[in-house]
Amino acid sequence: MRGQHQVAVTTGRVESLRLTPTAPAACAEALAAIGAADWLIFGPGSWYTSVLPHLLVPQLADAIVSSSARRLVTLNLAAEKETLGLSVADHLAALRWYLPELKVDLVLADAKAVGDPDPVERAAESLGARLVLAPVAVTDGTPRHDPAALGAALVPVLGADR
Repeated sequence: MRGQHQVAVTTGRVESLRLTPTAPAACAEALAAIGAADWLIFGPGSWYTSVLPHLLVPQLADAIVSSSARRLVTLNLAAEKETLGLSVADHLAALRWYLPELKVDLVLADAKAVGDPDPVERAAESLGARLVLAPVAVTDGTPRHDPAALGAALVPVLGADR
């Protein structure tokens, strides 16, 4: 299938992701922002259509890998249609699959969304990261991040010394 919308609404399982053309030019402003960043934050967002595609643009991937910025992955609170069947740990494994050189400092997740933290902690460690659990979901039970709670969880994380 082709296109962000088709991937997002597929009833099947996404087995692989690629870009056409395979090596599109990266936006100069994005490359400059990566070069100047203190932190690179991946997620939350649609994994196959918003997070992973950036790792497939060669210039962006190179800039991400070579950046001196710290890296944070914020995990989603629930699988979306495009990631049904993937565990929380599988989401992190996909980062490694599409950009094996990627090193991550921290993975932020909601403990309720994670369930058993052991596999997620192992997946985070495989990226070089430490798992941080914090209550970042809205309290009405829907799988949405609470902006105030997410901000409160990020303040000590983003202010952490290297």
